[in-house]
Parts: sequence; structure tokens; C-alpha cells
Amino acid sequence: MSRTVFCARLQKDAEGLDFQLYPGDLGKRIFDNVSKEAWGQWQSKQTMLINEKKLNMMDPEHRKLLETEMVNFLFEGKDVVIDGYTPPSE
Repeated sequence: MSRTVFCARLQKDAEGLDFQLYPGDLGKRIFDNVSKEAWGQWQSKQTMLINEKKLNMMDPEHRKLLETEMVNFLFEGKDVVIDGYTPPSE
């Protein structure tokens, strides 16, 4: 049985996550306020960030940068900006 949340990113009711994917208070906030669709969008952006900026997830500063970008993307409506990246034309 799926649960419905009002998604902070999409600004609409949508299917919620099945379980808490991130630890701590931020993880609880994500679980309560982010849909599966928005989380999937974030995962794509996260992969781009890690690859394009050559982030090392063993580095605490890089993890903090990624967390900040995640909060900006999921809760503040900001898109991920990667210097020098041009999205493919449609």
C-alpha cells in the first residue's frame, strides 16, 4: 500500500517514499515531504554532480556540498547548476 505526501519539490500530492532513505532529521524531513518522483529526479542530479565535479564521497566537505545541493533541490526549488554543463538539446 503506497502512502501519499505533499511533495515539497513538485508542489503536489504524490506517492511517498517506501522508507527513510537518509539518516537523521533531514532523512525524516525527506521521508515526510518528498515524493518518489522527486527523489528519482534528485538521484539523477546527484549522479551528475558527483561525476562532473569529481566528488569523493569519503571527503566530508564533498558530502556536505552534496547535502546542501540536495536540500536546495528538494526543498527550495533550486535546480542543480554545474559550470560548463550544457544539457542536450531536445
